[in-house]
Amino acid sequence: MEEYEKILQGKKIPILTLDHKWYRLIDPQVRQKLSRTEEELNELLKQQGKINQQWKDLKKVKKKLMEEIVTMADACMQEENGATAKKLEKHKQLVEECNEKIEACQEELLDLPREIEERNKKLMIATMECCEETLVENSKEIEDIGKWVGEIRVELKKRLIQKQQMEQQNHEIFAYMNDVFGAEILDAFDQKLRQQKA
Repeated sequence: MEEYEKILQGKKIPILTLDHKWYRLIDPQVRQKLSRTEEELNELLKQQGKINQQWKDLKKVKKKLMEEIVTMADACMQEENGATAKKLEKHKQLVEECNEKIEACQEELLDLPREIEERNKKLMIATMECCEETLVENSKEIEDIGKWVGEIRVELKKRLIQKQQMEQQNHEIFAYMNDVFGAEILDAFDQKLRQQKA
């Protein structure tokens, strides 16, 4: 694990759970080992998306409130009863609340990328460990299969040579019998051989 941490130090790692290649690389059984870290990372990403959306929404609300405040400020100067002044105060209070919420979102958004990066790094290290395990297992299997294929090839060559020799011998026997006994006796002999095969 420490080896992988050293390898990853200073490297920009893409968010694994957003990368389709990662899902193709990791088979379902191996992914079960990684599922908890994967879920934690996805939760952080959802949280980041939600807070980003809240931040954008709050900025829009604040902008709208500020535009209304400007309009009310002009109306306040012309009005005598103070109803608009109360609305203006309420809007200012709402702007303050928006500012507090925007600030809270910004603070959360400062911490989340670091947490996401740490969780993603943890998932990458676990992925590397699983891949190493798979590579070792596959390499052993490849070697075993290679040996088996090599042995089969040798056996196959031996058998092919043996088959060719027997075919050659059969050909020579038929040729000799044809020369000595003629085609008629050879046909009778050939029919008898076919009956024995059946």
